[in-house]
Amino acid sequence: LFPGILKSARLGYDGKGQQKVHSVADARSAWSAMGSVACVLEKRVALEREISVIVARDMQGEIAVFPVGENIHRNGILAVTRVPAAISDDLAEHARQAACRIAQAMEYVGVLCVEFFVLSGERLMANEMAPRPHNSGHHSIESCATSQFEQQVRICIQKPLGSTALNSPAVMLNVLGDAWFKFSDQPQEPDWQAVRAQRDVALHLYGKSDPRPGRKMAHVTCLGSTLPQALARARNVADILGLDVGDGLA
Repeated sequence: LFPGILKSARLGYDGKGQQKVHSVADARSAWSAMGSVACVLEKRVALEREISVIVARDMQGEIAVFPVGENIHRNGILAVTRVPAAISDDLAEHARQAACRIAQAMEYVGVLCVEFFVLSGERLMANEMAPRPHNSGHHSIESCATSQFEQQVRICIQKPLGSTALNSPAVMLNVLGDAWFKFSDQPQEPDWQAVRAQRDVALHLYGKSDPRPGRKMAHVTCLGSTLPQALARARNVADILGLDVGDGLA
């Protein structure tokens, strides 16, 4: 089981409630640091990338599936989602079908995100399920014919599901509280005006008053006629805000 990741069985998110462990002694120490709560130990796998499939299932069992997104994390927190994912059409269809089977088997109603690890040989491993509209689907507000949020409302008021067609390739950037401290020791409001001045870029502020490192404060969606064009626009935004996205925009 080693090397592995010890995860708290409840209330873990965005890298919280989990720790890398390399031995039984590591696991015991990590478990104690978590307050000796119930945990799950997962063996680490050699993943090539992580993808998300978001499905919407209504009360009649009808399902609409969003385009597959590719996720890049920094310090356990989602930094970038790229749509469409850089995978084969066959693998994308396999992932969509798997997510649909999961939703059907649970008789799930609402919006559901299923995250998959892509392993060598185009193998999929279901990693996590989020029973709600998901951070990796925020791009759908601008990029898809119907957003994940509208689908949730349609389900609640028993209206037919909308089209999930991708109108434009997209790159979604999370903006954490770290951006308030990139250019100053004291919290300083990022240059939103410069972000809004960019072409085909949509800024969504969450209205949180207390910026803290690691806290999700906003997201930005960058569109393009091609994914490379959307990536170029996202790089401009990342530079303006001083975002740490690693190789997520390469």
